[in-house]
Amino acid sequence: MRIYSSVLLSTIVSVILTILVLFVMLLAYLYGSNIAVFILAALLFFLASYFSILFIMKKYIIDRIRPIYNTIRDLPISGKKMEEKGLDTNSLLHNVKYEVEEWAKTQLKEIERLKELERYRKDFVGNVSHELKTPIFNIQGYVLTLLEGGMDDPKINKLYLSRTEKSIDRMVSIVEDLESITKLESGELKLNIVKLDLVKMVEEVIEMQQWTAAERKIKIQILDKPENPIFIKADRKRILEVLTNLTINAIKYGKKKGNVNILFHDMEDNIIVEVSDDGVGIDKKDLPRIFERFFRADKSRSREQGGTGLGLSIVKHIIEAHNQSINVRSVIDKGTTFNFTLEKAK
Repeated sequence: MRIYSSVLLSTIVSVILTILVLFVMLLAYLYGSNIAVFILAALLFFLASYFSILFIMKKYIIDRIRPIYNTIRDLPISGKKMEEKGLDTNSLLHNVKYEVEEWAKTQLKEIERLKELERYRKDFVGNVSHELKTPIFNIQGYVLTLLEGGMDDPKINKLYLSRTEKSIDRMVSIVEDLESITKLESGELKLNIVKLDLVKMVEEVIEMQQWTAAERKIKIQILDKPENPIFIKADRKRILEVLTNLTINAIKYGKKKGNVNILFHDMEDNIIVEVSDDGVGIDKKDLPRIFERFFRADKSRSREQGGTGLGLSIVKHIIEAHNQSINVRSVIDKGTTFNFTLEKAK
């Protein structure tokens, strides 16, 4: 079977050539030549042409395709070698064609992935530069004003020093948030998983943010508050950071005199936590990017509200570090809901 195609093709070509020779011999016989000699010559010609064509095919075609095929088969696709297949000559060319196409598709996907990573890298560098540039320019302006005589004016020096401190704090927050994300992504930041009372943690967050909510006359509450504790397995510090971040976002972008609601759903092995507001909402086209670093759906308003632009990215990394998931749904002018899962403690 391994040389079936070669034999068949060689036979066909040899028969055609032999028929042509016989035709010539027939013409010669008609003019009085010895038929036996010509038949013997035709037979010898057939055998010679058959083995010659077979040798040429094996030597210069099949034997050269086989190592190419083996090389292609050994090329990695998604970290794995191609499936081992027999080198049946009958399907060798078909196998080569198929696996070259598969390899090409994989390389195209890899090229697209690298282009996407390059785009993400450029966006990230640009965003970091932009976020740091604002406080740096502010500090530069305040210091220059003080050096040019503002230091002698009590009304100006304290005000500008206070503003300089705020800009420095913003820079420190950005650097600390970037450091947190880097540690979470690299696995350097280890989680301290313990048994926690989720309801009690949410109450703690609500108490900490009550003053901020009161400024905007927003009511923050747990809907359908469970009578019994809900115990989860998680890192207390990190989940507290998640709840705080989502709650602060809900207060910032919720409408004045509105509501921020926190709700729990029991899903057997997991608990779904929902944090929702009734504010401005997020455009549908922006939802897929909401967890990207420095991404702001409403850039001007987001910066007015403060924050580093890294909060939701950190939230996503923390939840994923717990091997859980987080999602968002939103409707413009009706509000936004973030929901994430946490593992229940036995």
